[in-house]
Amino acid sequence: MSEAESLVEYGWKRAVITITAILCALLEIIDTTIVNVALNDMQGNLGATMSELGWVITAYAIANVIIVPMTSWLSQQFGRRNYFAASILIFTISSFLCGNANGIWELVLFRFIQGLGGGALLVTAQTIITETFPTEKRGMAQAIYGMGVIVGPTLGPPLGGYFIDNYSWPYIFYINIPVGIAAFFLTLQFVKSPKYGSKRTAKEIDWLGIIFLILAVGSLQYVLEKGQEEDWFANGSIIFFSITAFLGAYLFIWRELTYEFPIVNLRVLKNKNLSVGAILTFVLGFGLFGSTFIIPLYTQSIMGWTATQAGLLLIPSSLTTGLMLPIIGRLLQRGVSQKYLVAGGFTIFFLYSLWAHNLLTPSTGEEHFFWLLIVRGLGLGLLFVPITTLSLSSLKPQEIGDGAAFTGMMRQLGGSFGIALITTYISRQNQVHRSDLVSHLSTIKLNVQERITALTHSFMSKGFSFDRAREQALKMIDLSVNKQATVLSYMDVFLGIGLVFLICVPFVLMIKKGAGKVNASAAAH
Repeated sequence: MSEAESLVEYGWKRAVITITAILCALLEIIDTTIVNVALNDMQGNLGATMSELGWVITAYAIANVIIVPMTSWLSQQFGRRNYFAASILIFTISSFLCGNANGIWELVLFRFIQGLGGGALLVTAQTIITETFPTEKRGMAQAIYGMGVIVGPTLGPPLGGYFIDNYSWPYIFYINIPVGIAAFFLTLQFVKSPKYGSKRTAKEIDWLGIIFLILAVGSLQYVLEKGQEEDWFANGSIIFFSITAFLGAYLFIWRELTYEFPIVNLRVLKNKNLSVGAILTFVLGFGLFGSTFIIPLYTQSIMGWTATQAGLLLIPSSLTTGLMLPIIGRLLQRGVSQKYLVAGGFTIFFLYSLWAHNLLTPSTGEEHFFWLLIVRGLGLGLLFVPITTLSLSSLKPQEIGDGAAFTGMMRQLGGSFGIALITTYISRQNQVHRSDLVSHLSTIKLNVQERITALTHSFMSKGFSFDRAREQALKMIDLSVNKQATVLSYMDVFLGIGLVFLICVPFVLMIKKGAGKVNASAAAH
């Protein structure tokens, strides 16, 4: 029996390992979004500014993106089971410490540590699930894993809202503790460690590679998280970290391609399936996290919803994706080409974005979103599993961990780029649309005069003086202009996301016919 075959499990053992891995992946992803709804409560409790609270999210994201590329190497150094169990323990203990933090910077520190543990959970869980299933069922394995990855970001806001409404903000961290303890012991009992690779002595460890990686991805994540808040390149810190990210990336690539024992095996990107899959995963992350970010933002800023209501709106979409994933897994097992499924997914996601662009108005209601988001769920369902199997299917067993690390990092960076671009665009484009709308408003125009007069009389009927009523009428028109400008900006964003996905379709269809097929003989040796 080969090493790859020895890792395959059957029956209840496979089920236990799969559930454990998915729970850990869910914990990590939920924690990237659950904090968003608790910021106001944290601000009052910890006496922090909103800018300081932003670091609660940024610290976690930076730690995540630093640790993800290193997970394959760390698994080899300590054994996958031990590393996975240690990551769960770090994540669980730091969750307890986050809930007990007495100050904002204490919380930021514990969130960074939590991110170091959490980043490993996501990628290692994917590797464990992939290796637990036989080669011919890897599509189904990725479908099962995908359910956690797709549903996770959606569950964060409603869960966070529930705990905030009924308990207090520390409970968004405490919920991780019982699940983490159970996952820790299940991992020690059932997860196996492969014997791929070998441990390195202290002299052989790629310390420079680690430093360059931290400088590159840490600085890049900081720029993406803080760019809009700090006015991008008008701010010295953004310029400094942008230069650091570029130099760090250059030195990191040079080091990994020349050092005998690299911490990240960049040579695995010679596999065309993985290199194509990494790009497609970046686009998937852009669309997944970008749309998960923009829809709650729109419903809260324009429609006045609570964070809980906004989060609940996305659940039908996630359920649709979850129901589709096993079906897609079976289609892949029956030999349906990944490229046609991916092209279909990109096309459907474009149609969803175009529909959203045409649907949005200041009076758009909840009933208008249901079928729109169902279409979003269909598109994501067609994308996640085929892209992941395309990326990992032709890798050798010892390369799967490296491949999963790359796709995990690209999905995270795609999401970060998407959110950064969306926030920047909305902020800048709001002013453009406002100026354009104001240029069409003139008190000389009859319809504008009629509107001001009607509003003035409405306020006078409520007891306001003429001058006060007219002032309120002008404020109402100004608010209406601002709202319309914001809606137009959101419409632009949806159309932009859709066009990115549409552009990918012809490139996906150009993938060679044999790409993505599972090479059973290669996977077995």
